[in-house]
Amino acid sequence: MKKRMRYKTMALFLGWMLLFSTLLLSACSIPNPLGENSSNDKVFRIGYQKNGPLLILKELGTLEERLEPLGYKVEWYEFQAGPALLEALNTGSIDFGRSGDSPPIFAQASDSTLRYVAAGKSKFEGSGILVKNDSSIKTLADLKGKKVGFAKGSSSHYLLVNALEKAGLSYSDIEPAYLSPGDARIAFEKKEIDAWVVWDPFTADTQLQADATLLVNGEGLTSDRDFFLASSNFLQEKEDIIKVVMEEVQKSCQWANDHPEDLTKMLSSILGIDEASMKMAVERRVYGVEEINDTIIKEQQEIADTFYTLQLIPKKVKVSENVYTLDLKDEEN
Repeated sequence: MKKRMRYKTMALFLGWMLLFSTLLLSACSIPNPLGENSSNDKVFRIGYQKNGPLLILKELGTLEERLEPLGYKVEWYEFQAGPALLEALNTGSIDFGRSGDSPPIFAQASDSTLRYVAAGKSKFEGSGILVKNDSSIKTLADLKGKKVGFAKGSSSHYLLVNALEKAGLSYSDIEPAYLSPGDARIAFEKKEIDAWVVWDPFTADTQLQADATLLVNGEGLTSDRDFFLASSNFLQEKEDIIKVVMEEVQKSCQWANDHPEDLTKMLSSILGIDEASMKMAVERRVYGVEEINDTIIKEQQEIADTFYTLQLIPKKVKVSENVYTLDLKDEEN
């Protein structure tokens, strides 16, 4: 009996030790919300995804060189999707990040305090509706009654709604299949969905590797912009740092436009996409940064209003309330 009790006590002790170790390891993986490391050095924490200008900036390494004389160390945190990145931004786990056009709207509808500080250039050419080359779907009107795959609440969702409206169809005229790009690619190749709405480099890779064609691209249907966002607290205290970061983002965008072959090889290696597909995606995109003006706010507001009408967000949002005016005009140097 005593031996059994001793075993139970030891098992309980080991269980608590295992739980403590797990919690300790989990805590170590979370960005420091104070923005400082153990040496009290200033740290600028960036959230990025494996696409877009911030990935290029990270690979070039120029931001580290620029911020070092100012006493800042740069830490990069990778996120699989925009919503998780923006949640980290809202909670103060990171200071700055980049997202597509839809996640900030969902964040704003959840009372996030994030701030839009700049926008990327429109990249509608690489976004669109894919169909198989042997598909019976030849026009947008042919989507009626068809099963269409896309990521719910994404820029593709908005593109599809506008495409259907252009064809005189309503959202109820199709069968939506809410799928991540990875799952949608498999379903598309197996012909479990009739069409797929997505963005580059998935579009280019599917066109070249999966016997597919673009029924339409995003022209006239979506601007499909990137947005650069910052923590409101960090922005209020350190606007000068954000401006330096945006200068380096602009420079990395110019490098990308001037070195398409190097960019293709870089992204192909990082993303695991063949160079031919990556080359197509690179050639139909112009990288760049724009100040958020009335036109861009209107574009974003139209997306927000559409998602509210579709009941994808719980309340109406006013995009302009979360815009921080950042002067980028004199940042070429």
